[in-house]
Parts: sequence; C-alpha cells; structure tokens
Amino acid sequence: MGISRRRLLGASVLTGIGGAGVVAGQGNATGVTRFSVSRRRLMLTHTWTIARNSSDYKDNVFVRIERDGIVGWGEAAPNVRYGQSAEGTIEMLEKARPFVQAGDWLQYVDLRARWERELAGDSCAHAALDMAILDWVGGKLRTPLYRMLGLDPAKTPVTTFSIGIDTPEVIRQKVEEAKDFPVLKIKVGRDNDAEILAAVRDATDKPLRVDANEGWRDKQQALDKIQWLAAQGVELIEQPLPSSMIEETAWLKERIDIPIVADEAVKTVGDIPRLAGAYDGINIKLMKSGGLQEAIRMIHVARAFDMKIMLGCMIESSVGISAAAQISPLVDWADLDGNLLISNDPFSGVGVRQGRLILNDRPGLGVSERPQTSL
Repeated sequence: MGISRRRLLGASVLTGIGGAGVVAGQGNATGVTRFSVSRRRLMLTHTWTIARNSSDYKDNVFVRIERDGIVGWGEAAPNVRYGQSAEGTIEMLEKARPFVQAGDWLQYVDLRARWERELAGDSCAHAALDMAILDWVGGKLRTPLYRMLGLDPAKTPVTTFSIGIDTPEVIRQKVEEAKDFPVLKIKVGRDNDAEILAAVRDATDKPLRVDANEGWRDKQQALDKIQWLAAQGVELIEQPLPSSMIEETAWLKERIDIPIVADEAVKTVGDIPRLAGAYDGINIKLMKSGGLQEAIRMIHVARAFDMKIMLGCMIESSVGISAAAQISPLVDWADLDGNLLISNDPFSGVGVRQGRLILNDRPGLGVSERPQTSL
C-alpha cells in the first residue's frame, strides 16, 4: 500500500500541540513543586462481569502534581489482564518522582521518553503521568487540551453505555438505567450469550455493539456467534477471539459483514501493522497505550492503514475519562463510560447529554476534585 512501516512508527508523537513549544523552558522547577500519589477504591454500581472475571470495585491510583500554583491530575487503572496492580503501579510512580519533580513539564515529549525508558512495563503508570503533565500544561497555557490540539468540541461522538454480563432481570434493569444512551455495548463471551441478548432485546431495540473480551476460543464458534449477533442488530464485535489468534481473526473477517475491532490485541502503535489485515478497527485505551501522546500517534497510524478507531476505557473516574474525551473528536466510536459505572466518582469533568460527550472550557483535562473526596 506504499506505506513505510518505519516512517509510520517514527511519526510525530503529538502533532496537534504546537503552542507549548513557544514557551518551552518556562515549565521547569522555578518554585515549589509537589508530586503526590494516592490510591482510591472506586465502587461499582453493579457487579462488573466480563468474560474473564467479576469485580465489585476497582483500586485506581491518582497522581497530583503542582507547580506555580497550577495543579495537574492523572489516573492509573491497573488491570490484571496486563499483569498490573495498584501496589505495582504506585511503586512505579514513586520511581518517577525524582525526575518528574526536577523536569521541565512543558517539555513533556522528553519526559515521556524518560518514563517509558525507566518505568518499562506499566502502561497505566505512564498514562497517569502523561495525563497529569498535560493537565498541568493546559493550566499553564490557560486552555483546554482539545483546543491545544485544534479539535472541535462539537465533533465529539456518542458514547456507548456498557452492560456487563448478568442475570436477565438485572440486565433489563441496566438497560432501563441506560435509557438516555442511544447505543449500548453488551458484554458477552460466556455460555449465556443467547440469554443476555434475549434480555437486552426484550428491553430495547437500540443499536448494539458487542464485546466478547477474548471469550470465544474457536473460529467456527465465533463465526456462528457473530452471524447470529448481526441478525440481532449488532453493529460491530470487539475481540471475538484471543489476541494471539490473528490468523483465525483474519479468517473471520473474510466471512462476516460487521466490523471486527481489536481490543486486547492492541496496546501501542507497534501492534497496528500486524493487525491491519485481521481487524477493521482498533480500540485505543489510555491505560493500554500509556497515555494521550501515544494514543494520538496510534490514531494517525491506524488511519494510514484505513482502520476505524474506537476510544475506550477501563473502570475509571472522571480524570481518566475526561483525558480520553479530549481527543474523542478524532475517532469514529467512543466507549467512555467508566466513570458512569461507579457510585463514588471523586472528580467532575466531561459531561454526557443524550449519550454525546460534552467537553467543558476549563483548562487542561477540564477536571476538578469534588470537595468531599479530597485525596
């Protein structure tokens, strides 16, 4: 297709932000610098069940940085699928403390290169640092991140609302709770897929997107399931087979009429070229990519391979969701509802109106800490 893989992977990291370079050198430690790491338990409104596990809460890790009276927030959502834990993430972030505190925060590209080199293996720790630094930069420049990127807030997509695996009765209740969302995301991948879809369709005729989370292990089984799902009004399928089964996924792609989107199979830009023949699109999550800088690079590379883009999330507070929402005008689909699935969000940020993401005019990520939940 005439695209050099080396050129693609060496592309500019944050092509949209140019204004920060004008004031580079003014973000170094000229005054008091604070760097704190805290752990907070986020309680799920409903037990969250997907193909591989269930949870009633998630322990996420928050980074708060401060310099020149400006605060930046970041969030890490450790995921057992990638061998992460809150304890390990905190340990990684503490290793970053000396060079982050001493660094020039406006030179965030160089800072990112350093934490990727010195904190290898914990993408959610990278994401937390990336968010916090860019939130601070937006505060320093007194502008929202989406505006720094040259993006139109009117072009944010509709986000799906996710329905986890559950009993038919609870699924119908969840669908009712999601009545303001025009598109739903349904988790499948266990033995009760037919029961789940029947309960959903008993409650609504809305368009559906389905995520199997690697739950099907055989390509013929996956083909039968997807053809059946398509007949139920399903628009796309995420990760039907384990991430290692690329050839089998390519076989599926040739035989179905709805898009297949990579989730667990894709983390960073280096994964995209080998997936382009097997998947129609990719699901970018800041916790997998290591933050916004890598996510933007992934979007441009995937577009070069003519792939669709979904912007997704883990179970996150409004810090992580608002960070991802800043780049949502660049994507085709959004699944940014992690903050809507918890009952004790410590922050406010991006809003949702009839399913559409609403970006505010506050600087950086546009988040603020709720007074009663001070970290």
